[in-house]
Amino acid sequence: MTLAEKLPKIFYVNWFRKDEDGKFMWPGYTDNVRVLKWVIERVNGTGKFVDTPIGRVPAEGAIEVDGIGVTPETMKKLFTVNNDEWKGEVTEMREYYKIFGDRLPKQLSAELDKIEARLKK
Repeated sequence: MTLAEKLPKIFYVNWFRKDEDGKFMWPGYTDNVRVLKWVIERVNGTGKFVDTPIGRVPAEGAIEVDGIGVTPETMKKLFTVNNDEWKGEVTEMREYYKIFGDRLPKQLSAELDKIEARLKK
């Protein structure tokens, strides 16, 4: 096994994203296991995904939503990447990283640089 294979996989999940009416788009709690199933599939190399400026998000239909009342339109909104919003997220992450000083792995800042560059395209 190579060092890269031993490194932890990092996923960003926003369970609390709201729609234009201020309501949570994802039901949460026990239904979170549906997203975690996709995470495990991704780690195992089988989870279907779409590349975005911020990384890979679940492809359409990759997360099972039968029986929970989440529409395909809502799923599309959940996985839409708004570049302007994410530029703000990157700024906030950089500010947060400052608390770690020189202990922050350079790779984390480098990854933010890459995300920021992709968001500008």
